[in-house]
Amino acid sequence: MALTIREGVRGDAAALLGFIRELAIYEKAEHEVAATVEMIESSIFGETSVTRALVCEKDGVPVGMAIWFFSYSTWQARNGLYLEDLYVTPAARGLGAGKAMLKRLAQIAVENGCGRFEWSVLDWNEPAIRVYEAIGAEPMSEWIRYRLSGETLKSFAEG
Repeated sequence: MALTIREGVRGDAAALLGFIRELAIYEKAEHEVAATVEMIESSIFGETSVTRALVCEKDGVPVGMAIWFFSYSTWQARNGLYLEDLYVTPAARGLGAGKAMLKRLAQIAVENGCGRFEWSVLDWNEPAIRVYEAIGAEPMSEWIRYRLSGETLKSFAEG
């Protein structure tokens, strides 16, 4: 069993969409997935994209993904790395794929002088929380994440 982590490429768009759908099903939010292969090709691999992907393969077959981008900390005056989504297929869980992708992202953050590596997790996702705590990550309990989306976002922007 050989796990490899590589930079995602445009040809991975369909596999990434499959992982996104599987993740949405796991998070009980499949109905929220509006992404298409073409949208992923453009938004992750397009000329002006700020988003990147890692693909984890087992023996050459994709088994997981990490979607990430650089963020910014005004207090540190440095970039950070924000992990938008991390997903490993159920059959590959327990092989270290998630931890391997987290480690590669940490390396990317260090290589790029980032002051932080951050992500969010659903409060009920105990398996993921156990992995994150096992690598030394700490929850940011004093912060509450807010979101504008859909019609609320459009309405606020126009008003």
